[in-house]
Amino acid sequence: MSTLLENKIALVTGATRGIGYAVAQALLDNGAEVISTGTQVDGQGPSGSSYRQVDFTDVAQTRDFSEEIRSLGIDVLVNNAGINTLSPIAEIDLADFEAVQRVNVTAPMLLCRAAIPGMKERGWGRIINISSIWGNISKEFRGPYSASKFAIDGLTAAISAEVAQFGILANCVSPGFIATDLTVKNLGEKGMVEMAKMVPIRRLGQPEEIAEFICWLASPKNTYISGQNICIDGGFSRV
Repeated sequence: MSTLLENKIALVTGATRGIGYAVAQALLDNGAEVISTGTQVDGQGPSGSSYRQVDFTDVAQTRDFSEEIRSLGIDVLVNNAGINTLSPIAEIDLADFEAVQRVNVTAPMLLCRAAIPGMKERGWGRIINISSIWGNISKEFRGPYSASKFAIDGLTAAISAEVAQFGILANCVSPGFIATDLTVKNLGEKGMVEMAKMVPIRRLGQPEEIAEFICWLASPKNTYISGQNICIDGGFSRV
């Protein structure tokens, strides 16, 4: 086990599966104490992490949790939890649109707001907000999701401008097509093959590839990257 993040406390939201789970595991492997969240009461993150049940669609729950973490001494905050809905713009349900914004934008803002004072006191912190290629480019039916992911990029840039001088580096990471269990379930094997053909590297990414970069970005090895939106997509968004 690496000691790169020894004595650091990390919070990873949406850490029961996929990218969030891989990020929490990578942080654990590098010596961090990890708090993971999920929506299920009986959910769990990687072995060795502590678990909190939080439904970020519920503003009251989110506020209560953000108040709780003020006292936990969070050094690394990874806002990974997110939801998506696909709809033509003329048919977007307002409740669905607002739920996407609550989970993907409002919750990260509240958690950043709660974690930053402690980071400032200690003179060190790392914030990584998970965006998406659909926060850099977009396509039909992605209105609610793209709105939220473009927003988290803007929020991250503003946070960086405000707190980098205190040793707190804030960045976005925007994954492309990643081979998570949910992707396999939604697309099937044939759909995965077709999707891979659209990526210049000719394959989907793995959650661990995203996690390893996030872990580096969250570590003391990152000394000068802040305010950026780093796309990890095998070149998809550049062609």
